Amino acid sequence: MTNSSAPTIAPLSRPIIAGVVTALVGFTSSFAVVLTGLAAVGATPGQAASGLLALSLTMGIACIVLATRYRMPITVAWSTPGAALLAATGLVEGGWPAAVGAFLVVAALILLTALVPQIGALIASIPASIAQAMLAGVLLPLCLAPVTGLALNPWGVAPVAITWLIFARLAPRWAVPFAFVAATMVVIIGVVTSGKTVDPALLIPQLEWTAPTFTLGAVIGIALPLFVVTMASQNVPGIAIMRSYGYEVPWRPAMLVTGLGTAAGAAAGGHAINLAAISAALAAAPEADPDPKRRWVAGLSTGISYVLLGGCASAFAALVLLAPPAVIPAVAGIALFAAFGSSVQQAIDDPGERIPAVVTFLVAASGIAVLGISAAFWAIVAGLLVRGVLHLGRR
Repeated sequence: MTNSSAPTIAPLSRPIIAGVVTALVGFTSSFAVVLTGLAAVGATPGQAASGLLALSLTMGIACIVLATRYRMPITVAWSTPGAALLAATGLVEGGWPAAVGAFLVVAALILLTALVPQIGALIASIPASIAQAMLAGVLLPLCLAPVTGLALNPWGVAPVAITWLIFARLAPRWAVPFAFVAATMVVIIGVVTSGKTVDPALLIPQLEWTAPTFTLGAVIGIALPLFVVTMASQNVPGIAIMRSYGYEVPWRPAMLVTGLGTAAGAAAGGHAINLAAISAALAAAPEADPDPKRRWVAGLSTGISYVLLGGCASAFAALVLLAPPAVIPAVAGIALFAAFGSSVQQAIDDPGERIPAVVTFLVAASGIAVLGISAAFWAIVAGLLVRGVLHLGRR
């Protein structure tokens, strides 16, 4: 006789599927933001596609290494807020090679964070309200794209916005991916009706290497804000989310792996990889597997899926090139709605920090560049200055 009370073991396919879903949601929800950001700092379409491929490969390998080594559902993602920062920054002195140099500086800073704890403490000393206000200001112009797009190209953007709204109500996790599917259909219809053709060579994934150059404007205007955003909006929340599910992510190894991954992908156009934040819950939650000790398989599956998705990087980049006006920016803006809302909430949550946060937000949203340095850097400077004056003499 069989013991009907014996515990049942969920099939291993469950965490595997959870990992595939994590990668699909992470990739389709924000690849347009990545391509937009890389193009804004001077990448050609081929270099932007190379950057997307490099990011997919490095974060996939990082997932595999960390999940397998530590038997935790540790997932790694590209820095979506960082890509939005690039889109808001635009060209800097030195162009694309200088941007690549800034990516290498970010990698060095992440590695130093692993080796020198004081650097992590320095980042942590920046008030969360100011860091989040800077991010919200950077995201604002991108989040306005769906609104302006509806006026510019209503027939192309409306299906995307409506699809997002419907699935935001029915299946929030899939709202942005299905908005991307709607955008894909708009692009296909546009290609068919216009008679455009696609060069098959554009669909072949390939890495394009760029020799980096280092300029003060790129280091201060891109590297430092990108590092702050990556740490404050990705790595720190990623650690907290994993802890909420009972996992203590090893900080130093995680920073070493993501720092090395960022360095490896920089010359090919990858701006930064980091611990996953929002998508981390998809692989670490009980839905991935009832047994916490088996959820590491979801992290492994996520990594393998990212590597496979990297093979489609050139196809996704070609899709962006063929898209009608305003459609892809609308998808990118919709993908950032949640991040924008969270940043605004955290920026103004503390009444005592509200005025410095507002100043930081406005400077970042202004898009000004002084001395060749982007608004993101000046936003942090302005916010800290205002905060210092208002808090002068207080405990």
